[in-house]
Amino acid sequence: MTSSELWTRATADRYDAEESERSSAAFLAPTLAFLADLAGDGRALEFAIGTGRVGVPLRERGVPVVGIELSEHMAAVLRSKVDEATLPVALGDMATAAVPGEFTLVYLVYNTISNLLTQDEQVECFRNAARHLAPGGRFVVEVEVPPLRFLPPGQVAVPFDVSRRHLGFDTFDLAEQTLVSHHFTLDGTDGRYRRGSSRHRYVWPSELDLMARIAGLERERRVADWDGAPFTENSTKHISVWRKPGGEDTVRGR
Repeated sequence: MTSSELWTRATADRYDAEESERSSAAFLAPTLAFLADLAGDGRALEFAIGTGRVGVPLRERGVPVVGIELSEHMAAVLRSKVDEATLPVALGDMATAAVPGEFTLVYLVYNTISNLLTQDEQVECFRNAARHLAPGGRFVVEVEVPPLRFLPPGQVAVPFDVSRRHLGFDTFDLAEQTLVSHHFTLDGTDGRYRRGSSRHRYVWPSELDLMARIAGLERERRVADWDGAPFTENSTKHISVWRKPGGEDTVRGR
């Protein structure tokens, strides 16, 4: 059983509304272009596909998409948008679950690699991606750079969103390389805030590269965002691409 926390029905039911900005066509355009370019004429597998925020519009672009999702409630929301024949989804752990066939692209977005709370499970996630990739295929991960540089000595909390409708901050356990994200979200019109939290294991870019090597993958590219901006010491997140050796380069426009 994975260490990932299982998302509840209540969380799944409000997920799309709370992520409406990140689900807009304008916001997703660079993401979809990046992924479609890597998929080429092949199939794509999304780990932790959730409600289909990325997978559904990528399928609408003509890329055949298959998903793996741990939460049956998140998968049920996705299923209300598209049928099983159009976008198959297997319920299971992204570190171990298997689906039939090979893929030119496996991808994992929006910091979800950190939902796996142990290093061993994160390594197994890379191995699972490699098992599903055809020779020459790519594994893509989007994840933030741990914001530890913002921690003064003795402080364990870093805010990541302070707005009228939402207050979010992370508390860190540096010895265990884990964090808890705390959320206070305005709920309704009566001025009350809903409190929620989730646990994560933060991971460094160099650590991800080592996980990829263990899985037999080679780093091909690392950028700061889906638009291809260079990754620098000041980047707050990265999009990293690792390639499975063999096959031909199927990336277009490069």
